[in-house]
Amino acid sequence: MTVKYEFKEHLIETQYKNETAMLKELDRGNYTMENPLIKYNPYVVNALSAVILFETEEEVGMVVRVKGKTPEADFYQAFPKAKRHVLPIVGLYSDYENKIEIHPWQKPDQVVTHTIKTPKTPNSDLVHSMETTAEYMQDNLMILSCATSDFVIGVDNQGDVRLEFTVPILWDIKHLDNGNILVGSDRLIKMPYFVSGMYEMSLVGKIYKEYRVPRGYHHDQCVLPNGDIVALNCDWDNATVEDQAVLIDKDTGAVKKVWNFRDFIKPGSQKSGSWSDEDWFHCNAVWYDEQTNSLTFSGRHINSMVNIDFDSGELNWIISDPEMWAEEYQKYMFTPVGDGDFGWQYEQHSNLITPLGDVMCFDNHHWGSQNPDKYLAAKDNYSRGVKYRIDTDKMEIEQVWQYGKERGHEFFSPYICNVKYYNEGHYLTHSGGITYTADGEPSEELGPFAQLDDPNADLRSITVETIGEDKMLELKVKSNYYRANKYPAYNTYGNNLALGRGKLVGDIGETLQMDYDIPAEDTGELLPDTHEGRLVEEADMFTFHAKFAKGQLVMLLLEGEEETRRYFISTAKGKRGAMCAGTFLSADDRDTRTGVTKEGMKGAYKVKVIVDDKKYDTGLTIHA
Repeated sequence: MTVKYEFKEHLIETQYKNETAMLKELDRGNYTMENPLIKYNPYVVNALSAVILFETEEEVGMVVRVKGKTPEADFYQAFPKAKRHVLPIVGLYSDYENKIEIHPWQKPDQVVTHTIKTPKTPNSDLVHSMETTAEYMQDNLMILSCATSDFVIGVDNQGDVRLEFTVPILWDIKHLDNGNILVGSDRLIKMPYFVSGMYEMSLVGKIYKEYRVPRGYHHDQCVLPNGDIVALNCDWDNATVEDQAVLIDKDTGAVKKVWNFRDFIKPGSQKSGSWSDEDWFHCNAVWYDEQTNSLTFSGRHINSMVNIDFDSGELNWIISDPEMWAEEYQKYMFTPVGDGDFGWQYEQHSNLITPLGDVMCFDNHHWGSQNPDKYLAAKDNYSRGVKYRIDTDKMEIEQVWQYGKERGHEFFSPYICNVKYYNEGHYLTHSGGITYTADGEPSEELGPFAQLDDPNADLRSITVETIGEDKMLELKVKSNYYRANKYPAYNTYGNNLALGRGKLVGDIGETLQMDYDIPAEDTGELLPDTHEGRLVEEADMFTFHAKFAKGQLVMLLLEGEEETRRYFISTAKGKRGAMCAGTFLSADDRDTRTGVTKEGMKGAYKVKVIVDDKKYDTGLTIHA
């Protein structure tokens, strides 16, 4: 039996085929506002979406009302004048006969109502509670990006799920000026969570562009005033991860600049409790400040927020507990001042700079110290949002706000999470990685690992918005979620769907090869069925899946006419100190998943596998 083979079409191609078929059906029929063509989730990404299509004899604007279960949960949107109407519908409920009202602009007396029956979706029951008011929340959704096998959801002011993605789209969700969102792709190129790049897409699920990022995009990105994108990636050349950033051209996706973090921080200069040689910095956030033309990076594994000059890459300052830092870095450190409470942040996430120049982050407070002798257990720990005021002339720092410490371990999240700045005194604090054991004790494990060890582990997220001392919103969800972002279901810009095929731009990068052979007997046999080999090919990469025992020596070979390419398959089962998205983890620790891009490949390659001292064929050939 040969290794199983599957070709996986890019979502952009699937969406284009569906859209083309949908528009042809519109052209063939006589669809009117009273009798429209209704397509449920034609872009396959948002299970609580649809498209309504029809034509009118005259150009006229249209108003859509997606009716909520209460009037306060209604969503409204006006669409520009047209004769051919292709209306994106978002904000549907799961397992519900959704009512959609449509009428011409300023003619509510001509309203017609249509029904869209939706199926039961997997994550529609994850909300535990929502405490807020419709007046405060208005027509926004609180959108939570995934950290486990529970995918992205959006929650309305009543606590109902009104958006739910069907694919594992990871990392932070940024709202663009044109009304679209920028979010990580679902295409894994390296375990545990390094993906091919970022999608620009609408909430109805249509992908307009994939920005491919060399060496694996992860965690975060920021959009510059000119529209270019700073994205986090990896320094694979030095066998390290999460320690590099690239500047991506907004139009072509080309890399215009690279910042390698070892140029301003020596690896090993500081070590948090989760530090490793491979993941020495663990950058989980990037922020551009136009006032100072600088980038601020959040280094979880050095307990630091690090600011550098955008152009030169030179180090400006470090916000970190100075204990155990080398003398050469002390001049970049701040001295605490002020009469109020002060505490340093540990293994923080989601740093940002406010319009007034203050620095905020989510202080996970994991381990709670630079010094291993002072580490805190989960039951004695806390997490919080925090804001610091800094004076870079005097190198002084003052803590001016915090939320979460007073809630103790109830709010403790050792990984992920974020803060948002809306205005002075108006903030979001999202503790997305709260985990308890089946016995009800705060877990020392990160959520994805706790879930693998014990299916009864209790995973939670708590999202809070405050204005001054007043709590305006508290959302509790029965899962871990990476970040929370509040965005309108509809928006002023980008109301109409932009029709046509999406684009793939940029360079996915070449997968690192091994530079040595493993001596092995060529058996001439197919890979044994016990390994459950499977190869999934895409247009620009492929992924080899197989099961191997812990510690086996395994290599994937691509044998071409002019070259042989060699890729090491890790069978080590040690747990990482950070697992910010366990979405791709398997419950079976024998599973391996090896992604290989087609960059640099030419012609045809026979796919073979070395297991210990024997070489096997797969019966498959890859064409570049």
